[in-house]
Amino acid sequence: MTQYYLLVLIAIVAFLYASVGHGGASGYLALMFLFGISPTLMKPSALILNIFVSSISFYMYYRHGYFKWRILLPFILLSIPLSFIGARIHIDEHIYKIILGICLIIATLRLLGVFGKFNFDNLREVPFIPAMLIGGVLGFVSGMIGIGGGILLSPVLLLFRWANLKEAAAVSAAFIFVNSVAGIIGASTTGQVFSPDIISWVAAGVVGGTIGAYYGSRIFNYSVLRYILSVVLIFASYKLFNI
Repeated sequence: MTQYYLLVLIAIVAFLYASVGHGGASGYLALMFLFGISPTLMKPSALILNIFVSSISFYMYYRHGYFKWRILLPFILLSIPLSFIGARIHIDEHIYKIILGICLIIATLRLLGVFGKFNFDNLREVPFIPAMLIGGVLGFVSGMIGIGGGILLSPVLLLFRWANLKEAAAVSAAFIFVNSVAGIIGASTTGQVFSPDIISWVAAGVVGGTIGAYYGSRIFNYSVLRYILSVVLIFASYKLFNI
């Protein structure tokens, strides 16, 4: 019965994250911890789920014209190799999770307008070198903790006005996919394996992710997406503080 509860929760997490262009790794990691999954299985399992859910989310946003290759390109040049390297590293994550949780809370407050509202009519061009360096850092960190990095990239794109919400969702989904692929390859070279239940987990993630990506790309407006993304960031930061 516990396994069925986990499948339902994976589907819900996939729905919420996919609706804003994310793969959901931070949510899956939290669920795995709560359900007593072995830590040795968590990183590769979360990355596998990320690959499937983010690809669905990307497809939904891409087919509706929200993906901008010029935004994604500089971020992935360093993120892909550094995600591979990061996935091979085993570190104590406690301090990092606290810092990341604080950053996500700040991003959430900014998203909700606490520090001023976003102006999507006055977007800026992405500066190539800074974006490449940011992408490298996000890729390395993402590889180390087993996420694709979209939950980190989205706030960056929005805070610097490099994309609107739906463009950020599409770009983040692609960013997550390539980093998750690099991360799972890197993790596999060190003998890390995913859960034997991964097929059923992926099935649940695909169902939830497909519905979420459909609603996010076609039905939800900017206001709805803003609050959904805020909930996602708050949830992730809470889990980072408590795992």
